[in-house]
Amino acid sequence: MSNSNRWGRRLVIAVPYVWLLALFLVPFLIVLKISLSQDVIAQPPYAPVFDLSAGWAAFKEALAQLSFANYGYVLSFDNEFIAAYGSSLVIAGISTVLLLLVGYPIAYGMACAPKGLQPTLLMLVILPFWTSFLIRVYAWIGILSPEGFLNQGLMALGLIDQPLEILNTDLAVYIGIVYSYLPFMVLPLYSALEKLDGTLLEAAQDLGCTPLKAFWTITFPLSLPGVAAGALLCFIPAVGEFVIPDLLGGSDTLMIGKSLWTEFTVNRSWTASSAVAVLLLVVLVVPIVIYQNIQARQLEAGR
Repeated sequence: MSNSNRWGRRLVIAVPYVWLLALFLVPFLIVLKISLSQDVIAQPPYAPVFDLSAGWAAFKEALAQLSFANYGYVLSFDNEFIAAYGSSLVIAGISTVLLLLVGYPIAYGMACAPKGLQPTLLMLVILPFWTSFLIRVYAWIGILSPEGFLNQGLMALGLIDQPLEILNTDLAVYIGIVYSYLPFMVLPLYSALEKLDGTLLEAAQDLGCTPLKAFWTITFPLSLPGVAAGALLCFIPAVGEFVIPDLLGGSDTLMIGKSLWTEFTVNRSWTASSAVAVLLLVVLVVPIVIYQNIQARQLEAGR
């Protein structure tokens, strides 16, 4: 291999590491440092995050003053953060199950559609992303409010006598999350189902297997990588969701994203909000590590 090719290869490999260093590791270290600091005057801006102008001795003294007091405050049972973490995990988990129930038939129908029609169906799934996320969530206020399209339609059909209370409830949050994250579930599932070998289903039918049994014993197990990828893509952002619970869930919906926003903007405690963010990242790393271990075992077993 020539020197130019060797340096070109090293450059290609270095690009993603530089990207992660600049856009993930450095911002994370800044947030981590703030979470270990103390409020200076209880109002931002604070002292410089890393002040190297006073020399190495001052830097070591600053490091010695770091503490985990903010984490103790966040994890104490006399505040709402623990409940917010638990509520976020529950809402994100239920939303992920609902997304799977809604997204799987859509992806299966797309994979079984004629090849010429599949690009159009894919475009229909992606099309909502061309509109602002905030505008789409705001539109659901007009649909779910007591005087919205849904209640007016149900009353016009004679199905209900008075408007249903959907807006500012957890049900509205589930509707908003399922609608907003549906493409993240459909696309990985479609990718897995579209690669499915149709001769396996034909062989199962020739051996007397019913369509339902063939789906459950062949199609669904082979689509599990898509299920896992879609579940992760939906569950992780849903845990930290802020816009949907704030606009559709009302004040009674407790999620960690809202608590973090309140701590940061209302209470003006950057240290506590940084500790909440770091703990949220730790919580979200766990399912990612589990998924990677499962994939590594599957790859090892497939060799």
